[in-house]
Amino acid sequence: MGAERAFYVCTECGESSAQWLGRCPACGNFGTMSRESREPPGRRTTLAVSRPLRMVELGGEAPRLQVGIPELDRVLGGGVVPGSLVLLGGEPGIGKSTLLLQAAYALSEGGAKVLMVSGEESAAQIASRARRIGCLHPDLYLLCETDLERVEEAARELEPRVMIVDSLQTVRCPEMDSAPGGVNQMRECVLRFQGLAKDSGSAVFLVGHVTKEGLLAGPRLVEHMVDCVLYFEGERFDSLRVLRAVKNRFGSVSEVGIFEMTDGGLREVEDTSRHFLDRRPQPVSGTATAVVMEGRRPLVVEVQALVVPSRLPAPKRVSTGIDHRRLAIDVAVLERKGRIKLDDRDVYVGISGGLHILEPALDLAVCAAVASSRRDRALPPGTVLVGEVSLTGEVRPVSRMEERLREASRLGFSTAVLSARSRARTSRLDMDILEVDDVKGALARLGIYAADR
Repeated sequence: MGAERAFYVCTECGESSAQWLGRCPACGNFGTMSRESREPPGRRTTLAVSRPLRMVELGGEAPRLQVGIPELDRVLGGGVVPGSLVLLGGEPGIGKSTLLLQAAYALSEGGAKVLMVSGEESAAQIASRARRIGCLHPDLYLLCETDLERVEEAARELEPRVMIVDSLQTVRCPEMDSAPGGVNQMRECVLRFQGLAKDSGSAVFLVGHVTKEGLLAGPRLVEHMVDCVLYFEGERFDSLRVLRAVKNRFGSVSEVGIFEMTDGGLREVEDTSRHFLDRRPQPVSGTATAVVMEGRRPLVVEVQALVVPSRLPAPKRVSTGIDHRRLAIDVAVLERKGRIKLDDRDVYVGISGGLHILEPALDLAVCAAVASSRRDRALPPGTVLVGEVSLTGEVRPVSRMEERLREASRLGFSTAVLSARSRARTSRLDMDILEVDDVKGALARLGIYAADR
């Protein structure tokens, strides 16, 4: 037999090549091609169904296992599904291990046997953290191991209902010659964990590293193999943490869980709208309030804008918490349809509290905040704005308006500015409704419209 030839695999997308390349031909990243030996024949994954069955004869979905942390259960779609494989990613130090440790304790409190597998920290470090945040329980087991076969052996012997692996990049299959974290290693480990979850009915949580771009490290194939992909987001110097689902075979991907990092671990934010609002004794210019939907939950957020004279040929358009392309569109609509001169001004827009909002219902509040800062005139107090702004300057209605207005009314807002085409039932709400057709009309109703040209 001839000598076995090596091949090179991109650590970002999984593209393979017979020779080393400085730039991956598939994803275009530089320096991501790593040497891998030819993978051995993988083990057959034995699933519960080994022969063709009539679908009408099969039972329904297994009851979900409630984690005991409502924000995490919300993102998972109502609890974790037995036999599912969940991948959790996030930046180093963001709180992934802490979140899963608290989840393991809550599951143990509910009567479930949990096995935590750690390949990054020692048993003493994990136990010290568990004591500090009060997460010690007799049914919570810990295994510090990186060998995949030993992890499988311990899982089959203990038979836990939930297994947590921290992290996927540290687990190594002894049958593979490559180093831990390689493309073949991660693919084989995920395949084996998937087989373990399906055979035993245990739910498996995998912690994944992220790249400098904020994406999960490893080939995209890993994300396709798992049942659920969660991202744990947050700023390093802010206590707010947001858990977001980007893939979920058993629930919605629009739900988010909101936590606050404290000395005693992660704490759920109960009244999220109040958390994101900045209460001031007097209204200030450059601020506007909107109601956005994160899944089934309405959130009242504050948009802050700063408009200053620019010394550059091309004025800046900088955004934090919203898409910069959407900000550029809103500024262009303000100039063309709202008659607000901004071609010689730098515009900075941010969302208070560190949230990232993608919903177009924020458009009207962004336009109002920018115009308010440009005019240096505050909006009327107690006013909330909800509406999507089109390229023609029209204010379009958004979905679930009644729920949004109900949340704003609960927080004490007395006036709502929305599209005249909205069909929300507002008779039961103690609010004044200002219906507008376009951006210019909205600014006029708010008292900040005066054409520059």
